[in-house]
Amino acid sequence: MRPPIFATLAALALTTLPAAARPVPYTLEPADSIVGFETDFGPDLITGDMPVKTADLILDFDRVENSQIAVALDVTGAQASFPFAAQALKGPKVLDSNNFPEMSFQSTSVRPKGDGASVEGLLTIRGVTRPVMLDAMIWRQQGHAAGDLSHLTVRLTGAVLRSDYGATGWADMVGDEVRLTILARIARVD
Repeated sequence: MRPPIFATLAALALTTLPAAARPVPYTLEPADSIVGFETDFGPDLITGDMPVKTADLILDFDRVENSQIAVALDVTGAQASFPFAAQALKGPKVLDSNNFPEMSFQSTSVRPKGDGASVEGLLTIRGVTRPVMLDAMIWRQQGHAAGDLSHLTVRLTGAVLRSDYGATGWADMVGDEVRLTILARIARVD
C-alpha cells in the first residue's frame, strides 16, 4: 500500500498541486467501494459488509477543513459472516431494511490529524441521526504516478453503538459496539 497522502497536506499542496489549489469534487467507483463492519458475538466476531450506494466527496488538499464527505449505504445489500446473522441484521430488530433501506453519513467538520484527518459528521441509521467521529486516510490508487490525484482510495474508520440508533435486537448475544471500515475508491470529476 502506498503511503497516505492526507498526512502531509501542506507539503503535498506545494509539490503536486497548482499554487491556486481549490476544493476538487470526486465521484465514487461503486464496484470497488464497500463498508465493512464487525461486532462481538460472544467469544466470536460477526463480520460483514454493506455496499456503498453513493459518495460525494470534495477534497481540498490545501485547506483540509474545506473538504466534505457524504456517503449513502445500501442496507438491503448487507452481508454477514453467518447466514442467519445477515437475515437478523436486515430484520426489524436491528437495521429494519424494509423501512430504512439506506444509511447515510454527512461530514460536518474535517481536520488534519496525524497521518490523516479527523472527520466529524452525522450518521443516520433507522431514521435516527447522531454525531460520530471517523478517522480518514487517503491514498493514490495503485498504478498511478506520484502527484496523480485523479484516482484515490479513502478509508474511514470508527465505531458506533447500535443501541444509539434503536438497533437493539439480540443484545444478549450480540455486542453493542459496531466497528466500521469504509473503503471508497474515488475518481476526480474533470
